[in-house]
Amino acid sequence: MKRHDWQIEPREYARQEERRGRRFAFTHLTPARTALVVVDMIPFFVTPGSYAEGIVPNIQALIAAVRDCGGLVVWVVPAPRQTHPELAREFFGETIAELYRTSGGGGPIAGRIAPDFVPKPWDLMIEKTSYSAFHPESAPLAAMLKSRGVDTVLITGTLTNICCESSARDACSSGFRVVMLADANAARRDIDHNMALYSVYRSFGDVRTTGEVIDLLCEAQAAFG
Repeated sequence: MKRHDWQIEPREYARQEERRGRRFAFTHLTPARTALVVVDMIPFFVTPGSYAEGIVPNIQALIAAVRDCGGLVVWVVPAPRQTHPELAREFFGETIAELYRTSGGGGPIAGRIAPDFVPKPWDLMIEKTSYSAFHPESAPLAAMLKSRGVDTVLITGTLTNICCESSARDACSSGFRVVMLADANAARRDIDHNMALYSVYRSFGDVRTTGEVIDLLCEAQAAFG
């Protein structure tokens, strides 16, 4: 299965350790206040041999862990409408703009997610009309999560450097603790993936592995019973 060769440069770890005394900002998770946000894992992106296909097992593992611990799973898909369609046509051209506009399909959201996943009725499902799931003009997710008492978001999905990074940045700006999953996000190329991880780790949130996040969830569950 195709997977990214990802890295955070040692000097960046050292910089954060010097600044705050530890490698990661968020050393614990409260499951009931944690949401796993799965961005754009739809058939348009999850194709055979793609990096998006390669992260499916890790996202599945995270979903199981978050559900077992009492956290929230959020599915985000592209809406068939766009926040600024005229800008998209001007920037991408008519053909590509229309391709992206229709990439998420139509009908109930649960049926538009890649068949590798099985959304549950109690999961949160939303559409976004632009790149970010947390920009108020694109989706109401930030307000919905705050109303549920969520303060931490685990960002997964595709593309790392576009919709996932945009969501991570806006989630941080909205006051959420952000954790970007290095091995549960996918881009087109390693360089795109790693540049996004670098930006997030430097300024917007932690960058962790699936195993590390599951360990944090299990530790929290054991502590609180």
